[in-house]
Amino acid sequence: MSKRTTDYTIDEKLKAILSVLDEKKSVSAVSRDYQIGKTTFKDWIRKYQSDGIDGLKESKTWKAYSQELKQQAVDYYLAGQGSLSETCARFNISTSSVLRRWIKRYTSGKDLKSTSEGNKKMSTGRKTTLQERVEIVQYAIAHDLDYHGAAEKYQVSYQQVYGWVRKYQADGESALHDRRGKSLSSKQNLTEVEKLKLRIKELDHRNQYLETENGLLKKLKEIERRARMRD
Repeated sequence: MSKRTTDYTIDEKLKAILSVLDEKKSVSAVSRDYQIGKTTFKDWIRKYQSDGIDGLKESKTWKAYSQELKQQAVDYYLAGQGSLSETCARFNISTSSVLRRWIKRYTSGKDLKSTSEGNKKMSTGRKTTLQERVEIVQYAIAHDLDYHGAAEKYQVSYQQVYGWVRKYQADGESALHDRRGKSLSSKQNLTEVEKLKLRIKELDHRNQYLETENGLLKKLKEIERRARMRD
């Protein structure tokens, strides 16, 4: 069963979460029933346990993290002291996809920087074409709604990505058209070739995301194996 493409209400999120916490159903079963990505669902549960109903409300603002917190979280995870979800809960990180991005950056030899550094230029966003907006949305969705990562990758604002994703989930590609002028909207329809290329990119984004996740799991298992050998 494919994931649902429309947005979830607070009530729907809460009902799914309570199915696990109160009714003792498995995360896998509830994820399948509600057509939710398991990683996303685990983030909902963590946020609910930490902040209650307020934790289930989607933030429309960019959350800043210090360089020190990022490094501590990455070190904590790579040392095998907690899973992705446990690490996010310990360091109050918005989603596991954010943590994955830090780990990928760190393990590829790049420095971790405070979130606020270099992000002011993206606060007002930029003009984009319909094709860009569709690709940006597809990237965010493929990475379990990683608005931060999409904003960084495509040099647009967090607010733009958040708004585009919500529109796309509710009404599809047509909701991403620029409505500010008739002459603009008349030129915005994507050709079948463009749609096919975007679909291929969407699948590539998802494959890369899954490969990264599998790579991190393998790395963690190797760290745990070495730790056992030392003991």
